[in-house]
Amino acid sequence: MSARASPSSSNAGEPRQEPTVPTSPLLHHHVIGPADAPPLVLGPSLGTSKAVWESQLPFLSRCFRVLYFDLPGHGGSSSGVLPDPEPGRTTVGHLAALVLALADHHGWDRFHYAGISLGGAIGAHLAARHPDRIASLALVCSSAHFGAAQPWNERAGLVRLKGTAPLLGTSQSRWFATADGADTPFGRRLLGDLADTDPVGYAACCDALAGYDLRPELATIRARTLVVGGTLDAATPLEHARELAEGIPHAVLKTIACGHLVAERRTALQDALTAHLLKT
Repeated sequence: MSARASPSSSNAGEPRQEPTVPTSPLLHHHVIGPADAPPLVLGPSLGTSKAVWESQLPFLSRCFRVLYFDLPGHGGSSSGVLPDPEPGRTTVGHLAALVLALADHHGWDRFHYAGISLGGAIGAHLAARHPDRIASLALVCSSAHFGAAQPWNERAGLVRLKGTAPLLGTSQSRWFATADGADTPFGRRLLGDLADTDPVGYAACCDALAGYDLRPELATIRARTLVVGGTLDAATPLEHARELAEGIPHAVLKTIACGHLVAERRTALQDALTAHLLKT
């Protein structure tokens, strides 16, 4: 996600009433790892596909039954999974309901969750509103509040009008710690995914971010939580990670010298997730 967020901004936040969990269609996803291993769900960031997690799969799939998914309109997911794609209608709660539908489809009453940026917001929402479903939580370059609604509404309007092409230049500088990061197989893959993202789904996810403010509910989260912050992250600067870690009881903060897509630092992220997920 490339809009600079400000933790001091305020929104009306999401309504407390939870969206109905859909029965079909499902988000596009893959599941790998031993069938009898603990389930782990991985959430991607805005504009990326589930490929953002692929560097972590060789390790994670040895110890967990890993489900990684595409957001609506991203990767292999159709924007048609959205209950109402009209401007301003989609919330993080709706996206979280789509994730719960995946877990229900696979028979998972309780699962570990790790998410990057918007993917992290989905996990935090689930931990606050559905605490019985989340065994542990990892919030990676994420936030409890991604800033004022207006920039997100403006971006949604731009994408609905012109597609995601206008976002490619700014995303390179915000997603990666250095310009070279965009010119790697990993960087080119994700920027290609952004270019191919359906404007309807992307804009709806912007709408979700515009209305997201979980700050009043952070103290209610009881899942064991890791917060990963990027010291070079311009999209969700480090103060966002600190706010999450300070607001969630007993959360652990880990910092990594990375841009917004910490997955470019494969080993550092793997070490952080290992210490968190395998903790007994």
